[in-house]
Amino acid sequence: MYTGKRLLSLDALRGFDMMFIMGVSTIIERLCALFNGGENCWLARQMSHVPWNGLRHHDTIFPLFLFIAGIAFTYSYAKQVANGASKGRIHAKIFKRGLALFLLGLVYNGLFDLDFANLRFCSVLARIGFAWMFAALLFVNLKPKARIWISCIILVGYYLLIRFVGAPDYPGADPLSMEGNLVGYIDRLVMKNHLYYKGVFDPEGILSILPAVVTAMLGMFTGEFIQQPESRMSGGRKTVLMFAAAAVMLVAGLLWSLDFPINKALWSSTFVLVVGAYSLAMFALFYYLIDVKGWRRWATFFEVIGRNPISIYMVQRFVSFWAMSQFFFGGLAGLCSQPVGDLILAVGKFGLCWLFLWFLYRKKVYLRV
Repeated sequence: MYTGKRLLSLDALRGFDMMFIMGVSTIIERLCALFNGGENCWLARQMSHVPWNGLRHHDTIFPLFLFIAGIAFTYSYAKQVANGASKGRIHAKIFKRGLALFLLGLVYNGLFDLDFANLRFCSVLARIGFAWMFAALLFVNLKPKARIWISCIILVGYYLLIRFVGAPDYPGADPLSMEGNLVGYIDRLVMKNHLYYKGVFDPEGILSILPAVVTAMLGMFTGEFIQQPESRMSGGRKTVLMFAAAAVMLVAGLLWSLDFPINKALWSSTFVLVVGAYSLAMFALFYYLIDVKGWRRWATFFEVIGRNPISIYMVQRFVSFWAMSQFFFGGLAGLCSQPVGDLILAVGKFGLCWLFLWFLYRKKVYLRV
């Protein structure tokens, strides 16, 4: 049911997620570097991806964004239906958005270099676009029970494929290794010279779109649940049930990971469950504090980022906020020891990014795809 009310917690959580991309990860790393041996401490390591199996905080940024996109679509869809949009028009918008994100991903990867022989086709934006698109099509055309069954079939089917079918071009290799997995094999067949790890593997490959679709669908299930009228279920009860569901997914994912490791690059079924649990718990927390309790002032800082996530992701590809930080704060940084100076520049870079988004926010300029 569309109420016309914007979910501020969703914008705030999206902003929280994106601020690590804007530079908070670097700030934390440089804070840790102020202490002896801090560069390699647990907190500093959380600001980078694991090499292969395992999970760090940095691995949650991408799937959380996709989960949020799933929630947001349920509100967009309800609004379109309330405005009398036809199924055909809704489908057209879904395809248009998926294609637009794919094209933006190509631009991000260097499309205008015109080096088509080495252009990477896959990207974070393409993964978001296609996974969200397929999930949205399922949402529009199927009832929740059917989508639940499809989600389960995808996760179990993907596990069976990856766990027991290895790459024929690497005979004898572990099917869960970078070289021996089926995801990489399919990508090598289709686009060998256009992969992130040249000729070997791409972490946003073709087959791993399937489990990413489930990540988006988890967001859509959440969005449907949240939109139940308060007369049927209070916000507090919704929060409790979301935390409970997150706990169940976490336990299931951890137990399953004993046989199928948590792996972001493969987007393993266990990764879907464990990071889905994190995403749902984070949304439940933000939803409770902002939309249930009404504590909204603190959320503005994150909302400024969350209203323009694609803008800041793309602009950082073209505009050197690091150079701007050096221009404005390089003198101050030069008066300090190197670790402190590095921290000043990192904070300056993040601050300039935020001020850029604040300017867009004040002018009500939002890049929507």
